[in-house]
Amino acid sequence: MDGSSKAQVGVIGLAVMGANLARNIERNGYICAVYNRTAEVTRRFSEEYNGNFLPSYSLEDFVSSLVRPRKILLMVKAGVAVDAVIDALLPYLEEGDLIADLGNSHFKDTKRRGEYLSGKGIRFLGVGISGGEEGALWGPSIMAGGDRSGWEEVRDIFDKISAKAPDPCHAYIGPEGSGHFVKMVHNGIEYGDMQLIAESYHLLKEGFDFSNELLGNTFAKWNEGVLSSYLIEITSRIFKVKDREGDGYLLDKILDKAHQKGTGKWTVETALELGVAVPVIASAVTARGLSMIKDERVKAAQKLKESGSVEYGGLDRDSAGDCVESALYCSKIMSYAQGLSLIKKASDKWKWGVDIGEVASIWRGGCIIRASFLDDITLAYKEDSSLDNLVLAPFVKEALLSRLNEWRKAIAFGVSCGIPLLGMSSALAYYDSYRRANLPQNLTQAQRDFFGAHTYERVDKEGVFHTEWEEENQS
Repeated sequence: MDGSSKAQVGVIGLAVMGANLARNIERNGYICAVYNRTAEVTRRFSEEYNGNFLPSYSLEDFVSSLVRPRKILLMVKAGVAVDAVIDALLPYLEEGDLIADLGNSHFKDTKRRGEYLSGKGIRFLGVGISGGEEGALWGPSIMAGGDRSGWEEVRDIFDKISAKAPDPCHAYIGPEGSGHFVKMVHNGIEYGDMQLIAESYHLLKEGFDFSNELLGNTFAKWNEGVLSSYLIEITSRIFKVKDREGDGYLLDKILDKAHQKGTGKWTVETALELGVAVPVIASAVTARGLSMIKDERVKAAQKLKESGSVEYGGLDRDSAGDCVESALYCSKIMSYAQGLSLIKKASDKWKWGVDIGEVASIWRGGCIIRASFLDDITLAYKEDSSLDNLVLAPFVKEALLSRLNEWRKAIAFGVSCGIPLLGMSSALAYYDSYRRANLPQNLTQAQRDFFGAHTYERVDKEGVFHTEWEEENQS
């Protein structure tokens, strides 16, 4: 096979995401080599899609079909499968070739793989891809980390296949596993975003008996304002879908058990390791866990009924939509603020040099958490790249203060009705904690010193102190 007929890039893994990405690449003017471990999958792909594809049925032929330096994109399941494919490829690769893992790999695995391959002269990228099946086909948000020269090799390809808002929604995030780290946090924010939307739905449905039609119209209206986003848009459409297999709406027939694949949990675990507070994201992971114990909840609903009447106050049906809109907007900002703070802390710790404003910028198109207020977030970090926390940005301060009363009112109403608001209440508590000069953890530290001699610092003098609390009590 001569160089003119070889592929500029290859994709391994032809499940829906991999197949759509290959089609995106080919549609943008590239010859794309394709391979799947199951030969029948490769055969079906080549039969279904005509174009500049070079199907192979062995890894040796696949590698031979690529121009050098070879650019190989892995679209396989995260975990041991990635390591297995890499090891299987190595005998056929040469120094300077590039492997890019575009799956949802853990950033620590990406760092390990990069170090391993670097020692063999192979360049490696860990690339976060967001946008789902449609994004892979028509333009995802792309977050790349790892070998910088490897990024330069594929930059033009990513430039063409990524979403545009209006600039290409891709970036070289930094070295090591930083690309997959940012994608992990993106997914954590996504968890928080979805939980907050679910709570808004619950407030309006249970608290004010909003019909599905009214809910759909309310969310559609929200999508025309500050809440304009992909998730709000699709939610407004979900409410209006009728059940083809029976009466009523499809949403009402879906079991209230939300599964998860792990990236939200990884975000929370990493935040705990780094000492960064992400309560909205943590509450979203917790909420999905609670949703899974359906049988227990059904039993508890019968055994834990409240007796007597409950007084609902502070919110009426006419103003409920606007009030919940404000509460959702403020809470969503907290979710993004927590995620971006986590990225900043990781970047500082591992010296990645992540540009937070650029991260916000590439999330404006293609990805699941794309939202109009990412324009404001991008601008805020452009004006002050040293922001300690998004909460301190002028536009956030103004947005929150003007909606604070409604935010509190919506949560107070939910609490009075017994409607669980894990995300919204934790978002407000985060905001209230962040803006407090003094928190009650002086007592926590005193307790730690009492039972464990963990010492404490004082507000009036330098140094580290310990008190014999039992002796002081007796004196």
